[in-house]
Amino acid sequence: VQLQASGGGLVQAGGSLRLSCAASGSIFSIDGMGWYRQAPGKQRELVASNTNYADSVKGRFTISRDNDKNTVYLQMNSLKPEDTAVYYCSAITLSRRYWGKGTQVTVSS
Repeated sequence: VQLQASGGGLVQAGGSLRLSCAASGSIFSIDGMGWYRQAPGKQRELVASNTNYADSVKGRFTISRDNDKNTVYLQMNSLKPEDTAVYYCSAITLSRRYWGKGTQVTVSS
């Protein structure tokens, strides 16, 4: 499974971004996909997966999936400086978890 994430960038507080993650390869083996993030000096944390959201993003972020395009999205609204991090797309199969290359999201105050 290969994961290609895109859509990061620099945005002002209160703004929006949409991240995309396209899956390829053995996509039939994927049980679920989600988004994680890692801020400098912090551990990687779950942002959104299926219908699960981190408390810090509930009501602001929405995960969705386009099965025809094998793509998962993360719509991020009302962004805050504390959302600044490298965002990673992830897919899980029966045997292992796959990670895409991260995409940087920077929210300026």
